[in-house]
Amino acid sequence: MGAAAYVTAEQASAAFGKVNPYAHGILPILVVIENGTGKTIRADLRAEWEDSDRRHVEAMPPGDVVLFNGVRKAPGIPNTSPIPHKKAKGPLHTWEIEGRAFSAKLIPPGETASGFIYFESNFQPGSHLVMSGLKDAATGQDYFFFEIPLDK
Repeated sequence: MGAAAYVTAEQASAAFGKVNPYAHGILPILVVIENGTGKTIRADLRAEWEDSDRRHVEAMPPGDVVLFNGVRKAPGIPNTSPIPHKKAKGPLHTWEIEGRAFSAKLIPPGETASGFIYFESNFQPGSHLVMSGLKDAATGQDYFFFEIPLDK
């Protein structure tokens, strides 16, 4: 029912234009879900990257990816000013990051949904993508979680 693929630099160029997320510390994974169940699937997708060292990294929302600048700052004192401030744009601030993200909520029978899921991680052979949150839309019954091995 599902497939995932590591995106090479050449493929990233085709998908994201001049910006390569991987060059900025973001690992894009293309996820393709083909619904062969005969029933509508609700996709409340939760994805986790497990690298070869067994470290688990949760997927980043696409809105966080476009603001990501490669450096995580320690949380500071929250802004208490009533004046809203713009968040700094990161080097990945392009429409392709959010526009090509996996966003399907329902997948009708016989249809396919695809898009990118992003992780703050590097690719390592022997890593896995773990996905859950696919349910029968009518009954709410969970389908099995998927653990997809990714090798270069």
